[in-house]
Amino acid sequence: MTSLLPSSTRHRERSAAEVSEDLATRRPLVLLAPLGGVAAAASVLVVCLAVGVVGWFLTDAGAHGTPRDGLRAGTLGWLMAHGSGVTVDGAAVTLVPLGLTVLCAWTIWRLGLRVGESVSGHGPDAVRIADGERDLTVPLATSLFAAGYVATAVLAARLAATSATAPDTGAVVLWSLVLTAAFGGSAIAVGSGRAAIWASFVPPWVRAGLVACRRILVTWLVVSLATFATALVLDLSTAVNVMSQLQTDAGDATLFTLLSALLLPNATIFAGAYLLGPGFAVGVGTLVSPGAVVIGPLPMFPLLAALPESGPPAGWTTYLVVAPVLVAALGAAWAQRRLPTLRYEEGAVRGLAGGVLAGLLFGVLAFVAGGAAGPGRMRDVGPLAFDVLVYAVAAFGIGALFGGLAMTWWQRRGAETDEDLGPV
Repeated sequence: MTSLLPSSTRHRERSAAEVSEDLATRRPLVLLAPLGGVAAAASVLVVCLAVGVVGWFLTDAGAHGTPRDGLRAGTLGWLMAHGSGVTVDGAAVTLVPLGLTVLCAWTIWRLGLRVGESVSGHGPDAVRIADGERDLTVPLATSLFAAGYVATAVLAARLAATSATAPDTGAVVLWSLVLTAAFGGSAIAVGSGRAAIWASFVPPWVRAGLVACRRILVTWLVVSLATFATALVLDLSTAVNVMSQLQTDAGDATLFTLLSALLLPNATIFAGAYLLGPGFAVGVGTLVSPGAVVIGPLPMFPLLAALPESGPPAGWTTYLVVAPVLVAALGAAWAQRRLPTLRYEEGAVRGLAGGVLAGLLFGVLAFVAGGAAGPGRMRDVGPLAFDVLVYAVAAFGIGALFGGLAMTWWQRRGAETDEDLGPV
């Protein structure tokens, strides 16, 4: 009889572990998902509130206004990251600080993963899902997550809004829904394990096309950021001169640096639009592109030092339009190294699908990167979104098509060489 005790003990330990895992993955979905949305919104909002108070204190050591003004400024900054826009001295400012938006999206993703892991035990298992049983775990959790996030955003807008600032609550709700659906929903699907199950039903060429799209878009953003950084470094003295003319002290300089960092993704997209060819505007009636540079008077902002001089550009700048084709070709070929194919038609479809999708996504980024930055001429700042969309789809699609075909040829050549060598 005593020989049976170790087996019984192991069985009890295994059962306890299973119970613990079941409790960890079957937490109350209706309660946890909206709390996750509230936490995702409130975590970044609290940081903005703290920065607002610190900024108020750094400006003239808090001699003007009250801490409440700093809290309102931080809240308005968070709302602007959700497309609200504000009115400053009667002028609309709708430019979205995408750096803060990226931080919000990252926070939504991280907390979405946690929510997905916590509710993964709800609904049918993988076998029942594969048999076609309906699973509403992810849609329900995403909807509740979005509800918590939107409720927090609306409350923040109601508390911070004044007749003078007039943020657009409808835009905040729309941006919040898009962010929670795109990043929160996908994170919940990944954390709950549903994404892996659903991916098994997706055709291989579609998965390969998505990998190519991600590689092309990320590579293009890196190239665009490097282009902007190079232009800024080459004319860094102008940026330093702007700061000196503003007569900023240490506190003001810190605020300017933070604001510049929040607009860094915008500047990256502007640089990408420039490399594609259509370019961007920095005011009504202006254009910055490889073919023409027409710039009028500009506000004193350090990042604008990266702009080229107004007038006919150098002849070599026209060759920059080759960059997106080369980047797309390299991105598609790089992606196909991980998922090789020996069929030319499959390599072409993978590359073309990934390139076109990357172009569409960059066109969307160009659309949201611009807006009004002040009164008068500054009502129009941003890439020429529709032209950028058309050029990006064409350039990325063509480049990725040739990149996919070239990598297929290389992989076929390697396979033929291995066959000629025979077994070792």
